[in-house]
Amino acid sequence: MITVMLDPIIFNIGHFALRWYGLIIVTAISVGVWLAAREAERKCIGKEGIYDLVIWVVPAGLVGARLFHVLDHWSDRFAADPIQAFYIWEGGLAIWGGVVGGVLAGILYARYRGWPVARLLDTVAPGLVLAQAIGRLACIITGDSVGKPTNGPFGLAYTSPNAVVPELGVFYAPTPIYEIIMNLSIFAVIWQLRHKNLPDGALFLIYILLYSGLRFIITFWSAYKTIAFNLNQSQLISLVVLVVGLPWLVYLLRRHKNHWRSQTI
Repeated sequence: MITVMLDPIIFNIGHFALRWYGLIIVTAISVGVWLAAREAERKCIGKEGIYDLVIWVVPAGLVGARLFHVLDHWSDRFAADPIQAFYIWEGGLAIWGGVVGGVLAGILYARYRGWPVARLLDTVAPGLVLAQAIGRLACIITGDSVGKPTNGPFGLAYTSPNAVVPELGVFYAPTPIYEIIMNLSIFAVIWQLRHKNLPDGALFLIYILLYSGLRFIITFWSAYKTIAFNLNQSQLISLVVLVVGLPWLVYLLRRHKNHWRSQTI
């Protein structure tokens, strides 16, 4: 059991507060962009294009992440004070919303620039999942995405009044830690697979399918409210992605295999 005594606020200057959440999110985005730019050079897209893409993808991802979080917590947190929906610096970003918003913006921008969309998605996949792992460090400090109360053997409790938890001193399931381990494992897999002879789009699908399956399991320990079928928002999205993405991946791999065979005959 771990007690988090670190204050989510690093320091205050008047009404301005520098928070660990914002600092870590900026770091996560920077690392993700750096890695995507490196991969873009290898895939002959060009890192300058990635830097242009960031201008559209990052804001769209943040808006999507905040929107999904607000919708998920509207009745218990934001309905009484809707203006808090704009207090993004206090924590509260839904990863699925960030992925959906960022990917949609990336696809639209890629089509505008005439880039191969599937190759672009493969390019950003390693940096995206690594950024997700780093970003969850912010959730550990802030406490905004811990799971249900637990009696052990592993949990997180908070002492700072600035922590976003239902109750101080209570141990909660450490779902952010589980997700860090999950994301780093996915990163290790796709980092190795990126050198394999895979069709364009397959690497991104492998990432998103692994993330969906593992996130579906981990979220059983979360405190998110259920929406339908006794499942929460994250789990329902994960199921949709699995149902759509798995057949798509199988199709891509089979088509690639048949094409390779036809070229060798």
